[in-house]
Amino acid sequence: MKVIGAMLVIVSATVLLLSMQESSDSAVQTKIAALEKAWNQAYKMGDTRSLDSLLDDHVVLINDDGSTQTKSQFLASIKGPTPEEQQVAPESINVRVYGITAIATGLFHASGVENGRRYNHYDRFVDTWMFKDGKWVCVATNATPVLH
Repeated sequence: MKVIGAMLVIVSATVLLLSMQESSDSAVQTKIAALEKAWNQAYKMGDTRSLDSLLDDHVVLINDDGSTQTKSQFLASIKGPTPEEQQVAPESINVRVYGITAIATGLFHASGVENGRRYNHYDRFVDTWMFKDGKWVCVATNATPVLH
């Protein structure tokens, strides 16, 4: 009888822990999705202070043309608000949580006018986020153009 009671306690504790983990993962997924949107808004507005706080100091940035940048190079490339860009937003985001690491994938869409010509640009992205020093920061990002 004691064995059955102990087994019931173990099973109940396991179910409780799993449901707490799922709830925690859901909160992290919501947080990362919000950070992705904040990143895109900061980029559109030329807000390098916000971008600086979202990116780890040693972030790996791989652009859609295959080039790489350091954090300082990326921030220096931000010229300010881009009024010719009418939309800069992730259109879909999927977040998977692995402890203190989260992987965000999705489709990024930018549209606007450049040199008098309208454009629509789509990239698939993979961003790796890590919980460091009490906050989530992006430690790696990669963008791949969607050609069709």
